[in-house]
Order: sequence, then structure tokens, then C-alpha cells
Amino acid sequence: MKKSLFVTIIISTLVGCSAPEVHDATTSNELPTIFPDYKYVTVPATIAPLNFSVGNADAIDITIDSNNGQSMRLRSRSNTTNFDIDEWHKLLAANIGSDIKVTVNGRKNGQWTTYKPFSITISKDSIDYGLTYRLIAPGYEVYGRMGIYERDLSNFDQKTIFESTQSVGICINCHTANRANPSQSSMHFRGPNGATIIRKDGKMTAYNMKSAPDSLGCVYTYWHPDGRYIAYSQNNTLQSFHMKGDERIEVFDTSSDISIFDTETDSLIRPSCLHTTDYETFPAFSPDGKTLYYCTSQPHPVPQEYKDIKYNLCRVSFDAATGTIGNDVDTLINARAEGKSIAWPRPSYDGRFIVYTLIDYGQFSIWHREADLYVYDTQTGTSRPLTAANSDNTEAFHNWSSNSRWLVFTSRRLDGLYTRAYITHIDEEGNASKPFLLPQDDPSVFYCRLMMSYNTPDFCTHPTDYNAKLAEQKLYGDRIVAK
Repeated sequence: MKKSLFVTIIISTLVGCSAPEVHDATTSNELPTIFPDYKYVTVPATIAPLNFSVGNADAIDITIDSNNGQSMRLRSRSNTTNFDIDEWHKLLAANIGSDIKVTVNGRKNGQWTTYKPFSITISKDSIDYGLTYRLIAPGYEVYGRMGIYERDLSNFDQKTIFESTQSVGICINCHTANRANPSQSSMHFRGPNGATIIRKDGKMTAYNMKSAPDSLGCVYTYWHPDGRYIAYSQNNTLQSFHMKGDERIEVFDTSSDISIFDTETDSLIRPSCLHTTDYETFPAFSPDGKTLYYCTSQPHPVPQEYKDIKYNLCRVSFDAATGTIGNDVDTLINARAEGKSIAWPRPSYDGRFIVYTLIDYGQFSIWHREADLYVYDTQTGTSRPLTAANSDNTEAFHNWSSNSRWLVFTSRRLDGLYTRAYITHIDEEGNASKPFLLPQDDPSVFYCRLMMSYNTPDFCTHPTDYNAKLAEQKLYGDRIVAK
């Protein structure tokens, strides 16, 4: 059991006397002010301890009760919890499908206050082993240091998959796995030794995806479920900066197409319906592999008419046996007709839902304050906001857990500057729970000091075991030219 000098954690019975005792407490009908706000969230049983700080208290006494009689108590001469990880997991495992009740006593200026208790729901639905994500400077205009990292969701361990400091002048693009399986992944590196490195069947291969005259390299990525094909968008992207107002950065495409890479023949399939004068981007295969979803917009001159670029959600058929795309394009959601734009469609792996980001214009939602998550029901053909997960600031870049019951996404709701990773539970009807911030050992200190943004998070079913040294060697070695 992990202990600090001033913290004693027990199950059922209080021991020790070094921590402050609650006496003459005033009862409040208000909920405590805590950071992160974990009040009434739904979590998986294997999640790391939800440590939090209590307002401006100088001492705390926390009791967690459960329906099965098991309890947990923590006392500290600071305002921050440090729950024992083993006892935390025991408590959650014993209450799967039920709630635990958290009662907070906080002391300020010698006066104790007992706040209204709040509950945390322990879901019956399991969650994957961990997350992968990119950490990057929030402005996106420089990439002196960035990296792809992996986080074990059951504790606070983070490990490096690949950092830009391993290779001079390298910008690391999204690390994309096949349905949260890190054994099949694609990672794009930009710079003097740029390449697309695909990891599959225990083999790591570097590709030059810019072989064709019209090829712009690979940007947004999505694997076909059978692992043979990978859909890539090929975007010519520009960036500009706003001179006034709340907006900061605008990123837009001057052209974009979608190609399908065949990992068995090392060739890029360029369907005519996905290589038009319109912009095609954000490809995503359906779970059965028979459909390719994507976003498309009519072109407009930029930056003069950048607010007129609005993307619809479309789909075309795909035949994995022949590697061919159908010619009939079906518009699922005509966001342009509503004066809106769609970005980052992600189908649930059970095939029921597609979650996407809705913004006023364009496709780079990460700097749009109005960006919200929406869910499209493939059974009913209807779409609605994922209300419980949204805030009054940016929500973007989301991905599903392998069992389609959890969604990870990024949000700027804390300070409007940095994107942080949040997780929400999605029930069978596509309803979201109140999202919870990715837990940290000391969240107040961690998030105050972290000067990087979370970017394109995704779940992983097991540790990635990525050979970064071999990847670096591939960047300086020969690569296969995509046909």
C-alpha cells in the first residue's frame, strides 16, 4: 500500500492518528468544488484512481461508501487526495454495475465543512488497456518537440512510443491502429527523412507515399478491418492566423483526395470518385468493411472564402475482394445545407453509430470554439448532439473503445488553450455520460505544468511494444515506393 507522511488510507476501519480529525463540522447542502470535476461520472472498474483537489481547503477527510458495505477513507493535511491504487481497484471491482458514494469534509481556517455527497457509477462495460495520443505544442505552428505516447488506464504510467527528438527535423503525424489493435499501425513522419511506417504481422516497413505526380503524402488514416487496406487522405494544407476576435489559428486544405493503400501489393488505389476537384478527406471504413465514409466539400479560394468551405458526410461502397470503390456516392448528412460542416467521422465498431464533430465551417475543428460532438444513428438515419459530452468550448478528435462502449475525445473546456483527453461512456442508445478528465496522480499539479496539448487520442487493447529504434533506422534507410 502506498502511503505518504500525512495520508492514511484504510478499508472499513480508520487507523492512525497523524491526519487531522473532523470536529464541529458545518453541514452544507452544496456539493464540494473539486478538480477535476468527477462528480456523478461513469467510469470503468479498471480506471486509475480519480484523485482530486478540494477547492482551497487546507485539510480533507474523504469517505467513500458502497452498497456492499465496503468503504474507503482518506485523511490529508493538504487539499488533494492520493488514493491507494490497490484498494481503489478492489473497491471498484466490488461495485461493478453500482454506485459508490463520496463524502467530502474540507477544512479552511480551522473550520470543517461536510459537503453534500456525490456518487460515481462503476459501469458493467469494460474498457481497453490504455490510450495512445500525441502531445504537441498547442499552437501547431512549430514541432521542435512532440511525441506519440501510451498511457495505461489502470494506473498513471505513460511511456514513449516515438519522440521527434529521436530524429532531427521530424514531425510525427498520427499513430493510427486498426480497431485499437496496436499490432497493426501506421505512422507518418514529415521532414527531410519523411516516410510512412506501417507495422503489420510483426514487420515494420517504410514507404514513400509521394510517388505519383498528384500525391501529397498521407495525412488522415483509417484501417480496413481485414488489415489489408488502409485509407489515406492526401491533403495540401495551409495555415493562417486570425488578427482579431477569439479565433487564433485557421487550417484549411487547398486540395485533398482519398486513396486506398494495398499492403499486399504496395500500391495506392486512386478511385475516380475520391479524386475530384472537390475536397475529400477524413476516410473511415465501416466495421464490416463494405463501406467507406468520408467528408467532402466544394472548393473555395482561400483565405478569401475560407468560411464558405463546408463538408458533408458521404459514403461509397468498397469491395475488399477486388479492392474497388463503387461509383455511387451517397450523402448521409448534408451539413452544408444547414450552414455547418462535418469533421472526423468515427463509426462505432459494432456498426450502430457514427460520432463526428460539427463546426461552422472548414475541417480543422481543433481551434473552433463552437465544435461539438454529434452522433449519427445508422439504424434510424437520424443525428443529434452528444449533449452530455459537449461543453461551451472545443470538442474534437475522438475514437471508440474496441467494445464500442467508451469514447475518448479532446476538449479545451478547462482553459480554452490546451486540449485535454476526456472519456465518456456511451450506452446502447448512443447516450453519453458526463465525461471524466484523464486521471493523474496529482491532477492539479500535472495539468498546471503540462504545456502540451493532447492530440488524436485512441484506445489500445494491449501495450504497443513499438520498436522506436527500428523505426528511426527505417527513416534513415531505404523505403518502398508505393505504386
